[in-house]
Amino acid sequence: MGMKATIIPVTAYQQNCSVLWCDETMNGAVVDPGGNLDIIMGEVENNGVTIEKILITHGHLDHAGGTADLKDMLNVPIEGPHIDDTFWIDRLPEDCAQSGFPESRSFESDRWLVNGDQVTVGNLTLDVYHCPGHTPGHVVFHEPDANVAFVGDVLFQGSIGRTDFPRGNHDDLINAIRTRLWPLGDDVSFVPGHGPMSTFGHERATNPFVGDRI
Repeated sequence: MGMKATIIPVTAYQQNCSVLWCDETMNGAVVDPGGNLDIIMGEVENNGVTIEKILITHGHLDHAGGTADLKDMLNVPIEGPHIDDTFWIDRLPEDCAQSGFPESRSFESDRWLVNGDQVTVGNLTLDVYHCPGHTPGHVVFHEPDANVAFVGDVLFQGSIGRTDFPRGNHDDLINAIRTRLWPLGDDVSFVPGHGPMSTFGHERATNPFVGDRI
């Protein structure tokens, strides 16, 4: 038994939507369906996956813009983010209109998540870490057996999430990375919200914003 995943860049922002699944049950989840649902569902079908839920790291348009439509399409629950991102989710229609994104609707999560929660996908269990700073309600999903984390816009290869948006907080972001992500181990691979994958160890050694030498 194990986790498999595929990364699908979506929207004009090339946001890393992920489809992850349990290879024993072939049940899966879509993480951060920001848009391009036809491409996402094509990958789902190509891999023979049955989607049982939608997981959201945070409420920004490029991560959550397609959530309401995907829920309607699949009739599955939405889990995440933390309730403090309601502010961003409620703004989705206007933010998408102002940014030239396709029309979007706000949504109500079926399960708001808090630090220490777990979510299941098939026979997989992912641990939830509340990592505010980029947005107040941002969460990270970590699957410990595969040792892969889906970190949204908290951390990138060589960078960290922006904190100049409304309700962003630089100190909170740095604290969340150092106290909630680094303890998971240097060998954790992570899928960022944009750009290539990396490991926590590589970022601790080289990241100019949150590396150990900073």
